[in-house]
Amino acid sequence: MTDAADNTAAAADSDPRNAPAIARLAGSMALLRESPVGMVGAALILFWVVMAVIAPLLPLYDPLAQIMPFQKIGAANPDGSGTFWLGTDHKGRDILSRVIWGSQRVLIWATFATVVAYIAGMLMGVMAGYRGGWWDEAISFISNVLLSFPVLILFVLVVTLLGSSGWTIVIAVTFASAPGIMRIVRGLVLDLRTRDYIFAAQTRGETPWFIMLVELLPNARGPLIVDACLRLGYTTVAIATLGFLGLGLPPPEPDWGLMIKEAVPLGSFAGHMMIIPALALSSLILGFNLLADGLREISLRD
Repeated sequence: MTDAADNTAAAADSDPRNAPAIARLAGSMALLRESPVGMVGAALILFWVVMAVIAPLLPLYDPLAQIMPFQKIGAANPDGSGTFWLGTDHKGRDILSRVIWGSQRVLIWATFATVVAYIAGMLMGVMAGYRGGWWDEAISFISNVLLSFPVLILFVLVVTLLGSSGWTIVIAVTFASAPGIMRIVRGLVLDLRTRDYIFAAQTRGETPWFIMLVELLPNARGPLIVDACLRLGYTTVAIATLGFLGLGLPPPEPDWGLMIKEAVPLGSFAGHMMIIPALALSSLILGFNLLADGLREISLRD
């Protein structure tokens, strides 16, 4: 009996599910090396994360200037030549400085908006899937109403009503993304709630909130992580689209979408003003998509 108990305990200790969360995360990231596509995506994202983090430390940053660092002024030089590495825009602002500081803004607001949307969507989905009944009907109806609006129209409507700001973008992304997240979580929970460990938790007398937040959501994390990477890309596109329409981060914020819009009326001689922020935007979105593909590839192998 003692030997059997010892063997059972040893098996439990060796179960990867019992490892600390940090160890499991490190193991998952190590698996990413098996996917070249995922590694390229992670490298692109890491590049812009590093740019966002070290932006205040770059020589472009002047703490004694009377203007914001991304507004550093040179001679108006839209042809891209001169002392500034990537030239200046039609107002004499350093394009490289604005692109680097723009990465910080887009990463902060895209990540925060996606996290808020996921919190709302996961709570709605786990409630609808586990509770069922009128909870499911009411939450599904609200989600269907929100999904009936075209995404761009919903963004424009929210921003027009609340004004342009980072917080408005968070609200708009939450309204647009939470219903889709809810559907994914609901479908996963409908499958997971019939598992033995859910019945065991119910038998132990655990509360519904404990079962939903501790037993169900952590076991649905695989597909949600892949979806989160894709939604970060969608949110980045949304922020740039709102900026291009003049409804994004208010000036003088270095919004990549606004930078592209400002270059359009200037014609082909200011093409670098449009191409540089467009390439920055495309590379970040590509990074999120490739990382999602890599994570999906790894999950299918498992």
